[in-house]
Amino acid sequence: MEKLKSLLAKREIILVIVILILSFLVSCLTPFFFTSTNLLSMMMGLTVEGLVSIGMVILLITGGLDLSVGSTMAFTGVLTGLLIKASIPTPLAVLIALTASILIGSVNGVLIAKAKLNAFITTLGVMMAVKGIMLVISNGKAVLNMPTDLKMLGQGSLFGIQYPIIIMIALVVLMDLIVRNSRVMRQSYYVGCNESAAKLNGINVDRVKIVNYSLSALFAGISGVLLTARFGSASVTLGDNTAMNVITAAIIGGASLNGGQGSVLGAFLGAVFMQIVSTSLNLLNVNIYWQNFTTGAILILAILMDSLNEIRKATKKAI
Repeated sequence: MEKLKSLLAKREIILVIVILILSFLVSCLTPFFFTSTNLLSMMMGLTVEGLVSIGMVILLITGGLDLSVGSTMAFTGVLTGLLIKASIPTPLAVLIALTASILIGSVNGVLIAKAKLNAFITTLGVMMAVKGIMLVISNGKAVLNMPTDLKMLGQGSLFGIQYPIIIMIALVVLMDLIVRNSRVMRQSYYVGCNESAAKLNGINVDRVKIVNYSLSALFAGISGVLLTARFGSASVTLGDNTAMNVITAAIIGGASLNGGQGSVLGAFLGAVFMQIVSTSLNLLNVNIYWQNFTTGAILILAILMDSLNEIRKATKKAI
């Protein structure tokens, strides 16, 4: 009985149960939910926030956040397209664009870790700066007609499952294992729980933060490349709501705005929950404005859950 209680106390298990119940309820309301076409469509829609949530939850564990992931995602896709149009081979163009995304994350990390700037304001400023640079280099226009080898990355499939889905699942599994078991990545939890104590224990806090902001930007960049490959074009309007959506998903999955807790699997399951809600509202023909309201309500509820959890933990410590 104690083992069962302990198992049910884990956020990931709770989320899986909620996802299954929600899926069953929606399938009772519409016969289209459990069709193979809809399930694959949901998984493809999930690839963006599923990938970005990997980097975001690592930042939240450290006690940080990144509002610039949407702009980084769009910038990486546009840069990839422009480099290919400049006759640079596709693999090299992708590599350069992903390196640029890491550089964006490093700028965030250095400003926050070394200059001690506020993460919210810093990443908001970087978001606006990156978006501005993207609009300048692209003249505010989408980059169209991507080559076949790039489109194959986003449109090709293996055993009927498209490559972006396979890449997303592989990276979620890999990063979840690394964050749970790697000594280096476990340092993020120590930093998020108590930064001063982490320093006293010999952890290079600044390096941890810079690496994690770089990782966040890298996963946003990977998502941007895959989106460009999927649609065969790079849009300058992508990513406006990405940061808020993935922060919501990570908090639903057990992360805290105060740092020190969370998991890659939990954040991914949070993203799955958000995708199911969005798809269900579309299938049920709910007005788009109510869909925006629902997303906002889920964000507020997620933050409320986080706040109540912190109060509960503080009460236990006091007792």
